[in-house]
Amino acid sequence: MTADIPLIAISPRLLHQVPSELGFRGKKLQFLEQSVSHWLSSEGAIVAMVPTIERGGELRRADLDVDGIAARFDGLFLQGGADLDPRLYGEDPRPCTVGVDSSRDRFELDLLRAFDRAGKPILGICRGMQLINIAFAGTLHQDLVSDGVTSDSHFIPESYDDHSHAITIRDGGRFASWYGAGQRFRVNSIHHQAAKVVAPGFLVEAQADDGVVEAISCIDPARFIVGVQWHPEFHDGRDPQLMERAPLMQSFLAACSR
Repeated sequence: MTADIPLIAISPRLLHQVPSELGFRGKKLQFLEQSVSHWLSSEGAIVAMVPTIERGGELRRADLDVDGIAARFDGLFLQGGADLDPRLYGEDPRPCTVGVDSSRDRFELDLLRAFDRAGKPILGICRGMQLINIAFAGTLHQDLVSDGVTSDSHFIPESYDDHSHAITIRDGGRFASWYGAGQRFRVNSIHHQAAKVVAPGFLVEAQADDGVVEAISCIDPARFIVGVQWHPEFHDGRDPQLMERAPLMQSFLAACSR
């Protein structure tokens, strides 16, 4: 791509049980939620979905050239979705972990590592941040409330992205240069899991008032690998109290253009 129009890869969400009214009987769907692609496009990126390889399809995982994919794109965006398999970070799944999709887990880890090998920027939101943490040897709380981390739920299903809480930007990281160290903002909150042990080589960029890690980044300034626990794509101006999303995306795309 040209330097001023970065081409961004996004891995899809998966829908294994398709409602009959959609007309895809016995098929599986791979999809993007439009707010994600619109957020990237609104800042000047071109977005392309990279389909997952699953069992039972025409392609095998071994057929996928993830390094070739990374070479063709300028950056990788990891969107939200189902819980990650706890076995990836050395724990057995508990009943609080739901919706695990091992096919997606493996595919996205392969993609993430390929983009890192290629020196390409990576931005993850919600599940995407958790995947980044796991990929670099961090761990997760399988459920914040049942693990005793907090008594305040970070996920209220009936409120969904209308649920929000405060975060504080920590000193010394990328977010301090983008938003100001010590600054407080409100962000939406749609997660029941979060980082437990932050991966070596990563910095905690922001925390909620209860101590939950809300953003991380790679300490190496030459590697743009950033994750946020909230969903900035839903910070679309409807609620002026929510944190401005543009500095995060603009910094990611600037790194992709370089």
